[in-house]
Amino acid sequence: MGFRETYTFSAWKWLGFVSAVWVQAISGNNYTFSNYSDALKTLMNLTQLELNNLSVAKDIGKAFGLLAGLASDCFPTPVLLLIGAAEGLIGYGVQWLVVSQKIQPLSYWQMCIFLCMGGNSTTWMNTAVLVTCIRNFRGNRGPVSGILKGYVGLSTAIFTDLCSALFSDDPARFLIMLALIPFGVCLTASFFLREIPQSASVAAEKEETRYFAIFNTVAVVVAVYLLAYDLIGSTNQVFAMVFAVILIILLASPLAVPVYSFVKSWGLVGFQPDMERQEPLLKEEPTAAPEKKKAVIEEEAKEEVAAALVEKDRPEIGDDHTIFEAMRTLDFWVLFVSFLCGVGTGMAVMNNTAQIGLALGHADVSMFVSLTSIWGFFGRIISGLVSEYFLKNAGTPRPLWNAASQILMAVGFVLMALAVPGCLYIGSILVGLCYGVRLAVTVPIASELFGLKYYGLLYNILILNLPIGSFLFSGLLAGYLYDAQATPTPGGGNTCVGAHCYGLVFIIMAIASVIGFGLDVLLAIRTKNVYTKIFTSRKSKKSLTASNGQ
Repeated sequence: MGFRETYTFSAWKWLGFVSAVWVQAISGNNYTFSNYSDALKTLMNLTQLELNNLSVAKDIGKAFGLLAGLASDCFPTPVLLLIGAAEGLIGYGVQWLVVSQKIQPLSYWQMCIFLCMGGNSTTWMNTAVLVTCIRNFRGNRGPVSGILKGYVGLSTAIFTDLCSALFSDDPARFLIMLALIPFGVCLTASFFLREIPQSASVAAEKEETRYFAIFNTVAVVVAVYLLAYDLIGSTNQVFAMVFAVILIILLASPLAVPVYSFVKSWGLVGFQPDMERQEPLLKEEPTAAPEKKKAVIEEEAKEEVAAALVEKDRPEIGDDHTIFEAMRTLDFWVLFVSFLCGVGTGMAVMNNTAQIGLALGHADVSMFVSLTSIWGFFGRIISGLVSEYFLKNAGTPRPLWNAASQILMAVGFVLMALAVPGCLYIGSILVGLCYGVRLAVTVPIASELFGLKYYGLLYNILILNLPIGSFLFSGLLAGYLYDAQATPTPGGGNTCVGAHCYGLVFIIMAIASVIGFGLDVLLAIRTKNVYTKIFTSRKSKKSLTASNGQ
């Protein structure tokens, strides 16, 4: 492969990553339920338990993500994206028809089906994006996961702030945005996102590090920009339009990376290939000594025999596992339950933000929805970078970062249970931050412990924790305890005002977070050897590369 072909592949890889970022920036619609839940509650005369079960139906859509995981091994990435786009268009489109009163409210079970479809649509998008990008950037799984999951966190703020700026928080227009924008973005991404042949050169690794720094910088700028808008607010229509235009420009700016890479591939920008590209290993083969060739052949034969023996036994942690092999390990279930403690409690807060805000004296909760989203982004992006840095430089097990996030989340729940002044601001920030850490760090942990071969299905099995956690903590815990404290309203439904409405819910979720902390520490201890091997392998590779370059 020549220089031009290699760099053209690189350009297409980065163009695919940009399209993946766009898909993730619109695939957090599952976290926006609080923006239109009150409209559904009023139109359908629902109790809080019934409303929470609607949100559970939305999250149950993620349980059918197993289909996306299975399909990822059989169908190309564009097919997965198009399925998700079509499903989201139908699911959110019907909800728009109901909320805008274009049609009469559907029956409760019919609404559950369409919310489920909307929730399931994101599993196809996320599976397509994560599986493809993790395979395209195997040496930088932490940053890839952090950036992509970070934009999922930002997507709620992007939708919320755009709707606030352009449509004054109209829930019907918000839903039509959720139906149409993801459809258009996924349709566009289906032309560019696909697996690209890998390059193991030193130049490729340096290029990835440099470009990921650019993506991180842009993401942080977008997050700060959204946060600034939340603090300032929209003053007039012109200001709102300017905000929307600048936001779109910022989201489009990562296109500079693949454009530059394409230009470089055609020799329009000078570059110096590294030593590994200048002197490919194939050139050295004709001059190699016969004894060296014989030793290499014997070594390969030994490795093949050893590999055959290993295949007969159960794979070790760190090797490729089938789903059933992974599920027979204690480490998988420790990871699964700790993930449940983190994301289940986080989902409960996000699904109930509207009612929590009302209970604590806040009529408008769009600020808290946006805060949770933005700080969820910071949790994702920072944890991806920091966990990767400490893994590469000290061999620190990634589960320790999940453990730290669980303690912070427990603190946030205790503050909200005590209803201290400003607790919802602090709680929204801490829950968003820690929920983001949990999602971003768990993605590479799963691939490092159980391999990439069946990663698509494995990822979606872990994501089952979202509907399970939503059902346990939001549908059952928060729904029942809120209704026990609430007073009925005329025409059906109920309401509750005061710290007592969710006080016990927050205490129980704080306890669940402490349990999650203990499980994460246990997993870090059990997998320390795996991360030591990863650290040693990367360190030896760097040393070998340095010696070859001398």
